[in-house]
Amino acid sequence: MVVFADRVDAGRRLAERLSHLQGESVVVLGLPRGGVPVAFEVAQALDAPLDVIVVRKLGLPYQPELAMGAIGEGGIRVLDADVLAHARITDAELRSVELHERAVLESRVTRLRRGRERIGLNGRTAVIVDDGIATGSTARVACKVARQLGAAKVVLAVPVAPVETVQDFAEADEIVCVSTPAYFMAVGCHYRDFSPTTDDEIIVLLDAAARRMRHHATVGGDADSDVEIPAGAVTLRAHLHVPDSADAVVLFAHGSGSSRHSPRNRFVADVLYHDRLGTLLLDLLTPEEERDRANVFDIELLAGRLVAATQWLGTRSDTAACAVGYFGASTGAGAALWAAADPASRVAAVVSRGGRPDLAGPRLALVRAPTLLIVGGADETVLELNRSAHAQLRCTSQLAVVQGATHLFEEPGTLAEAAILARNWFVRYLVPTGAERTTATVR
Repeated sequence: MVVFADRVDAGRRLAERLSHLQGESVVVLGLPRGGVPVAFEVAQALDAPLDVIVVRKLGLPYQPELAMGAIGEGGIRVLDADVLAHARITDAELRSVELHERAVLESRVTRLRRGRERIGLNGRTAVIVDDGIATGSTARVACKVARQLGAAKVVLAVPVAPVETVQDFAEADEIVCVSTPAYFMAVGCHYRDFSPTTDDEIIVLLDAAARRMRHHATVGGDADSDVEIPAGAVTLRAHLHVPDSADAVVLFAHGSGSSRHSPRNRFVADVLYHDRLGTLLLDLLTPEEERDRANVFDIELLAGRLVAATQWLGTRSDTAACAVGYFGASTGAGAALWAAADPASRVAAVVSRGGRPDLAGPRLALVRAPTLLIVGGADETVLELNRSAHAQLRCTSQLAVVQGATHLFEEPGTLAEAAILARNWFVRYLVPTGAERTTATVR
């Protein structure tokens, strides 16, 4: 059975199956919420524009998770006659559910597009992407909506689906699926990381895709690519994104169980991009090293890798003159503060999100870079560790508590709040004219 690491991994593997569409007039349409991170990777690989196609499931009144159909923009509706008959749903019950879901749908369209014009589909190939389908009712509506909006060809692309759903899907001209397991479980069972996607993350991905379409052909423009960084006997993998004429670069040190593909770190990185801050999302361990759990908590080792990456930035013409910041999560925060405590460190600001600054131990008192500790109010154990660490810092520092947030900041709006706090801190301490700049807003 194929299992995807996360939606980024699924999107990249799906994009490989769609390479035959390169060169066509393609628009990639992600199904919110979970389909958009997958669609983002597909759109990037095909160098195509990205938009959302908003649909809503019509759940049974007494069992909302079971779909009896779905609705989409433009008044489109698809019903599952078998489910309706078996559940004995009346016209009045159906109408009530649809009215509620229609209101939610219109509200979401307004919120996600934020006044952005819908990308035209007339005469183009619409590639509709979700993170997986079960019955396919929502995807069927999406295909019908795309057709109604003028698409000449409709392609449904998903990482995983039951074989019987794929075989009986007449609404698309072509279906591309990475995995059709004989025994299909819930979509989330085919992912190691199936963390919820928020509307804020969707907005950032749409904005990033729009920027790519505006600037991808610009000679001498942004650096945006996977890179390899030498660190002693090993080579580290990372993703570097540096706006043209960037003032600063923020290195991301992820925590246990995460990677440079972490959707949470990618979300924060895109928020920083709005203020022309470069980012380096870094894997501090090789895949082989990650198998040894002890390495995850070897803070001195992780800090050494962070220093090596900082030195590597100094060898590049586009980053050598940039101020440097560290953004650490979980154990990565301990490594960031350990590295920042070095007297020779060039780091000018540190931000920890849900981090373990206590793992820097006595070196906390040696940190000179302004440090912001962001912690979820509902992450009680880590909050106490951060309070203790904050008391040991002798530099300019602040402890910011995001109310209602747990360790991974999965609650609606909490990750966006943390990203805004981080952005403001880095702009203040990394950008010489930071106090005069107008910062973008995440809604």
